[in-house]
Amino acid sequence: MKEDDCTLIEIKQPIRGFDHFIGAWVYRGDIHLVVDVGPANSVNRLVEALANMNVERVDYVLITHIHIDHVGGLAKFLEYFPMAQVVCHDKAIRHLVDPSRLWEGSRKVLGDIADAYGPLKAVREEICIPHTQAHIKNLSVIETPGHAPHHLSFSYMGNLFAGEAGGNYLCVADRDYLRPATPPRFFLKDFLKTVDRLMALEDQHICYAHFGDARSSHQMLKRFRAQVLRWEKIVQKEVSAGSKDLIMRCVVRLLEKDPDLEVFEFMDPDTQDRERFFMANSVKGYIEFLETPG
Repeated sequence: MKEDDCTLIEIKQPIRGFDHFIGAWVYRGDIHLVVDVGPANSVNRLVEALANMNVERVDYVLITHIHIDHVGGLAKFLEYFPMAQVVCHDKAIRHLVDPSRLWEGSRKVLGDIADAYGPLKAVREEICIPHTQAHIKNLSVIETPGHAPHHLSFSYMGNLFAGEAGGNYLCVADRDYLRPATPPRFFLKDFLKTVDRLMALEDQHICYAHFGDARSSHQMLKRFRAQVLRWEKIVQKEVSAGSKDLIMRCVVRLLEKDPDLEVFEFMDPDTQDRERFFMANSVKGYIEFLETPG
């Protein structure tokens, strides 16, 4: 954690292996910000944590992207903080207003995990601010497609709320663990442009959605950019070797070859299962990208 004014709240999940994985960033100052709210079935835990921090008002909820582990609890959260306005990608607002397609797609990709997260409820359109119209003092809104086409990052008062644009970061056994989040459809050039766009900002405290923070955004983003390109080479080699057990082979090879994944071995078995699941989903994004002409 950086200081009392910028705090990561863990939102515990009723899923084995999902400890220290999902959270919301809270900034308290002249304005009170909450970045993402987590899934529907656990949003009460976020509300309780804010109450314990004596947070009685939230001015803005900043949505990095509309995957259900980030935005699923939004409607319920707004019942407790009706004064809050929601800053969201302008092309994603319609999915908050009518989340039926988003929920259907989430269940298709995540299966039982989606059911554990819980279904979304609709949000009123009039409280949503399109990101292109979010003129809030000291807040920079950065379009960061890659993990999702509607992904945003936010820079505020020396804090870069990067969502998943800089990958997933964990501290395990006092060592860094860094993993790309590149589900289908993944476009490598767009993702690299996003990382470059964030690196062009001033060096600042970087706040990850999953799950933690680091002092230097430049240092972590430079490291992440190299990892994204490393994964391309490793997955390309496996693709060239044939399709049999391709995803599993890629995951095994990445764990062998990527130094940013070394502390995987120190994770408990349930956390390893979670990471293998999301690693496989990221590998699918790479494979689709590599096998798509042009």
